[in-house]
Amino acid sequence: MIRTHVKTYKHRVGKHTYVVVNIYQTATAKAAQGNVLASNAVNVRIYRKRKRKA
Repeated sequence: MIRTHVKTYKHRVGKHTYVVVNIYQTATAKAAQGNVLASNAVNVRIYRKRKRKA
């Protein structure tokens, strides 16, 4: 994996709020002989913001 760039957006539709996650990845793989695999797998974990106690 060479580079991962993540952008998140919040969109409100009516009373619902949606989170949109855009993930851009680039990967290269080279080999003199044999097979090469460049994976494009992503693990995404979304956390809810905790409310501060007053």
